[in-house]
Amino acid sequence: MKKIYIAAIFMFMLLLSLPVQVSALPASPGRQYQGIDVSQWQGDIDFEQVAASGIEVVYIRSSLGGGFIDPYFEQNYQRARAAGLKIGFYHYVTARTVSQARFQAQFFVHVIQGKDFDCRLAMDFEDLTNLSAAEANEIGLAFIQAVEKNSGKEAVVYSNTYNAGAVFGGALTAYPLWAASYGVSQPSSAVNWSSWAGWQYTDQGRIGGISGYVDRDIFTEAMFLDTAGQVRPSPKPSPSSGVVEYQVKKGDTLWAIARRYRTSVAAIVKENGIADPALIYPGESLCITVHDDSPHADSHSFYTVRAGDTLTAIAARFHTSVSRLVALNGIADPNLIHTGERLKVPVAGSGGDTVYTVRSGDTLWEIAQRYGTSVSALAVANNIQNPALIYPGEQIRIP
Repeated sequence: MKKIYIAAIFMFMLLLSLPVQVSALPASPGRQYQGIDVSQWQGDIDFEQVAASGIEVVYIRSSLGGGFIDPYFEQNYQRARAAGLKIGFYHYVTARTVSQARFQAQFFVHVIQGKDFDCRLAMDFEDLTNLSAAEANEIGLAFIQAVEKNSGKEAVVYSNTYNAGAVFGGALTAYPLWAASYGVSQPSSAVNWSSWAGWQYTDQGRIGGISGYVDRDIFTEAMFLDTAGQVRPSPKPSPSSGVVEYQVKKGDTLWAIARRYRTSVAAIVKENGIADPALIYPGESLCITVHDDSPHADSHSFYTVRAGDTLTAIAARFHTSVSRLVALNGIADPNLIHTGERLKVPVAGSGGDTVYTVRSGDTLWEIAQRYGTSVSALAVANNIQNPALIYPGEQIRIP
């Protein structure tokens, strides 16, 4: 009996040591197309060279939030169309309420009206900071339904595979999935979809005609519209405002709540008659006025060049590319930066914090080192109970 017991323990430990096999998510049927997705961060693009490199489809960021139009949108569209590429548009969603989501959807459709395109309109909803899964799904569904209603065209959900399994689900799965999953041979099946329509397989692609990195994609026929063409005319939306009742949670600060709703600490203090902004309590209810057109433009912070710095090293530190830094700062020679020079560095999304997606092999210590912060700061900012446990696909907010 003792020998059998020991043998059982040995077999159990052996099974624990074996790698867990995660099945692959199948692609939607039909032909597959080589693609890229671009925004202002790629700067000037030679789409003739892009097409000559074998790229067939390009998704172009048109807009962000409730009022920001990508400064390269028109140029990217005209050049991509002239090069004969199939075109899709995407919008970066920053909404925190259903009303904001519908406003941003109408703004998206208004921006792209009059443009010919071939692919489904994509919802890029990555900034989920401080949103529950239920809130994220409600906002995402409101946006994508409003896009289809206002445009008369079909839509697609863009998401990394972590959020596609841990956050997004329910009614959103009725729309095809454009999955972001890097460093793997196929996207994982641990999502709430049965197949992928698009797969963004790297954010460090190299293509002729583009200086620096670009996202590379594989698109299936499910990414294309039933009928290509233009959206129906859509007027610019008129913003409104509403009051959200927010219940303070453990660990909340007034600063974090203000950032969540794109308002200021002073506005919340005034609206709620708060005597001491440092003193708020779990369970306390706050009334917050939220405007549909709250500013959501891409933000940036500043970095002062030190002796020995290179643009490549700075780009790696801030999880961006040399081409982004060049475009953001109007740098003529990427090999020539000067000690003491103040450079703009991009901040992901619409808030003041960078959002980093964990990759296989990452540790919290390495991420902290990369961004010049500490493990404890990251743990506090992201409510991480065990700093030794982070997972590929997880999003880490860098304060």
